[in-house]
Amino acid sequence: MILVIADTHCYYDIVNRQIEHAEQTMGVTVDCVLHLGDFGMYREHLHAYFVKNSGRFLRPLSFIEGNHEDFKAFDSLLARYDGNFFTHLPRGSVKVIGDYRMLCLGGSAYMDAFNTQPGSEIKDHHIDSCLALPGGQVDIIISHDCPAGIGMPNTPGLEYFGETGFPRSRELLEHFKPRLWMFGHHHKWFCSQDGTTTFQGLPGSWKGYCLLDDNYQITTVENSVPFPRTRFLDRILKKLRIVRSGGSNA
Repeated sequence: MILVIADTHCYYDIVNRQIEHAEQTMGVTVDCVLHLGDFGMYREHLHAYFVKNSGRFLRPLSFIEGNHEDFKAFDSLLARYDGNFFTHLPRGSVKVIGDYRMLCLGGSAYMDAFNTQPGSEIKDHHIDSCLALPGGQVDIIISHDCPAGIGMPNTPGLEYFGETGFPRSRELLEHFKPRLWMFGHHHKWFCSQDGTTTFQGLPGSWKGYCLLDDNYQITTVENSVPFPRTRFLDRILKKLRIVRSGGSNA
């Protein structure tokens, strides 16, 4: 069973809390974890968890990048941590995870300078490199941002960014015709169907996760995990309208 999670924003231990919930409460065996971006590639937080406190994930974890990572230091951080504590899934690559061939597409559509750092924006050359792959090579697409035009609602207060989704995502859908497309980024549950493709959006990691079996079946699991927020995370969550100024959930 693959546990799918998104948007930990440097609170890596939430992953272990959700693994424990899946195995102890849901009664499943988690073989690996798939993280759909905003993992938290920031030097201070990685060092504190994995080095200073000897933190480890309970199961192998692979991740795509989101739009909230330190892209200036991204490559140097991968050189230190990738392969030792987790595995990065490069943008535009196809990786076999469990029984599935997954097209990996981290990053997001451009929002503003705060939400879309240089390096996080999905650009034409990323889409072109994906389309250069054979259409029959992919079973599932995983992305941080959602594809455009699937009815994914925007977060209240962020409507001025326009329609959700990243440009040219429809080309990927038509080329690969995946059975399943999973994403995070918007911090809310979402599910819809377009032809033979199921779209599954995930909330922030502290609200729940998905379980993916070997027959494309998804189980959504709501499980609230309390966690102490730092000023750094509060700034992100308030900017994204996930918490109000007083700190309560939006």
